[in-house]
Amino acid sequence: MYFDLTDPLEQKSVYSKLVGGITPRPIAWISTVSETGVDNIAPYSFFTVASVNPPVLSVTQVNPSDKSNKDTLSNLLATKQCVVNIVSHKLVEKMNQSCANYPTNVSEFEAAGITSETSKYVQPLSVKAAKVRYECTLREVISISKEPSGGQMMLLDIVGIYIDERVLTDGYINPIALNAVGKLGGDYFATTQSIFELNRPSI
Repeated sequence: MYFDLTDPLEQKSVYSKLVGGITPRPIAWISTVSETGVDNIAPYSFFTVASVNPPVLSVTQVNPSDKSNKDTLSNLLATKQCVVNIVSHKLVEKMNQSCANYPTNVSEFEAAGITSETSKYVQPLSVKAAKVRYECTLREVISISKEPSGGQMMLLDIVGIYIDERVLTDGYINPIALNAVGKLGGDYFATTQSIFELNRPSI
């Protein structure tokens, strides 16, 4: 079955077709701080590595219908700093609670009972239990569309990385020890416990 995205009726359901098929998606649990000092944290599943040299992450905001930016992007534009916390399985409930539509003046760290600690290189707090954390500064925001459901791509320069020694094996992050989760369509998530290995072929 094909879907014609030039048809306005099909455009209304494109979100579910994208998030249902492009899976699993890693989750960037992004902590920021507002200009007035309110600590914020929220998950984003449109997330990947944009560059290794220099090290840059890419996270996309899908614009809400009731305002131009979510708190994360507003804070990033104001303070230029954030922490991308990687969500391990034991953090899923806290991460999900931080999705709630709290007012801008409410800290999700406090509302969801998320234990934090001071970051090393940036001002926003880090999730203490996160086994991998990327401390970042804002490189730029690429506006694909400012319409509701349009995309604002945040490019983040990594200035420091925290890795819990317990997830390191011979200097590499052990995926089983990290036990990260991914986002599927709807309210579904995936674990990374059922994994397999394939050696890259050489010709």
